[in-house]
Amino acid sequence: MRHLARVVFIGFTVLRFGLDELALSGFRRRWASVLARVLTVGRRLDAPRGVRLRLALERLGPIFVKFGQVLSTRRDLLPLDVAEELALLQDRVPPFPGQQAMALIERAFGRPLDQVFEHFDVEPVASASIAQVHFARLIGGREVAVKVLRPNMLPVIEDDLALLHKMARWVERFSADGRRLKPREVVAEFDIYLHDELDLVREAANAAQLRRNMQDLQLVLVPEMVWDLCTPTVLVMERMYGVPISQMQRLREAGVDIKKLARDGVTIFFTQVFRDGFFHADMHPGNIQVSLAPETFGRYIALDFGIIGTLTEFDKEYLAQNFIAFFRRDYKRVAELHLESGWVPPGTRIDALESAVRAVCEPHFDRPLKDISLGQVLLRLFQTSRRFNVEIQPQLVLLQKTLLNVEGLGRQLDPDLDLWNTAKPFLERWMNEQVGWRGLLERLKQEAPRYAQLLPELPRLVHQRLQQPAMPDPATPALLALLAEQRRTNRLLQGLLWGMVGFLAGGVLVQLYWRLQLG
Repeated sequence: MRHLARVVFIGFTVLRFGLDELALSGFRRRWASVLARVLTVGRRLDAPRGVRLRLALERLGPIFVKFGQVLSTRRDLLPLDVAEELALLQDRVPPFPGQQAMALIERAFGRPLDQVFEHFDVEPVASASIAQVHFARLIGGREVAVKVLRPNMLPVIEDDLALLHKMARWVERFSADGRRLKPREVVAEFDIYLHDELDLVREAANAAQLRRNMQDLQLVLVPEMVWDLCTPTVLVMERMYGVPISQMQRLREAGVDIKKLARDGVTIFFTQVFRDGFFHADMHPGNIQVSLAPETFGRYIALDFGIIGTLTEFDKEYLAQNFIAFFRRDYKRVAELHLESGWVPPGTRIDALESAVRAVCEPHFDRPLKDISLGQVLLRLFQTSRRFNVEIQPQLVLLQKTLLNVEGLGRQLDPDLDLWNTAKPFLERWMNEQVGWRGLLERLKQEAPRYAQLLPELPRLVHQRLQQPAMPDPATPALLALLAEQRRTNRLLQGLLWGMVGFLAGGVLVQLYWRLQLG
């Protein structure tokens, strides 16, 4: 019954803010309009459509606010007025009272606020769907930012997630096409990431890992965590000084190279994905600033680490090969990769899938990059994939979302950004390191601990072999077992030796192959 009440509330909210007319603008049945007005007493459509959509998402709660945040970065897909209004969801969600935030912090620390802070700003500097942020100064003078979870968040999120799980089961049960999308697995992934975002200690750990990963890149700053003051509901971190990336005019007046900023954003994204397999997965403009300090001028400042994506080595290699094949217009290789990865059934005809991919992608390559929407290409590919029963991979949902965010941000900074020319050298260098000599040495380094355990045992094994009696009593089971073990060990050592020789030879051949391919 609780879920039914929530469904009714969602339907009421849609009608109350006139989203039915926004979504079904061509529907002109008078009786439907009259019914909507009767069901939602006081319904008024005076406000602009973008405002009504934003207010409706805020009314529906944090999950719907997250949805609006993602939409706000797609200015090439949304009307400008709607996109600008949804952008307010990124850091201007109505805050909860500052006094309530102070009480929550004191409860989390178990002591009065004045024993921790010299000064605490009661007014929040930013308010989002899950938490809000206050500036403060620790005893001793260090400037910090304090992030506090919204009160009573968990019950609301649990109810919405339970409803999403139920809807996913309905889709799988009643829609053959829906089953291909793996809705239950997708919702399960979203469930995990949303719960992770509710644990601020986990967010602090994500930030610390990302800070270590990005330290040598010199393109992005990540705040340092104050670990003594990090709890599941309150997080204290270094205060960062920067200009929101959405304030482009202010950045230009300060002398920031906007085109370089766009290229750096692409480099950061591909580094996190393909080098580290650990990427910031909530890269909307509300979470990104730019430093104007002389020592770090023009660098990105990353904030909010509640949603982090991870990729396996298999995922990274598959994606890198797909990117390279796609931008080389090698559609046959794209089709083969889908088959090799198990995305399509084994009996799928490669030539048919290749032809379908070509029909979707080829028309876009002759246009200027600023006229190409990756979102539209993905939509066409998605529609085409239905013919081949392509399965959506839940582990890549966050990456797909982040890629759309990066594209939306890149278009705001530089509509003429050549995404491929910026990313191609990085991808090719990464592939060379994976399959070339560097990759070989790296894998040998990773296997070294196993070899280190095995090699010291070689003298003992050889000694045992030399001491073995020439004609053991076949009636002795222990001796027979020992002989069998020694023979197995000898085969293992011989196989290891020849395997290493073959591995080195294979590395040379693969290196030559890729040099020819990339040359």
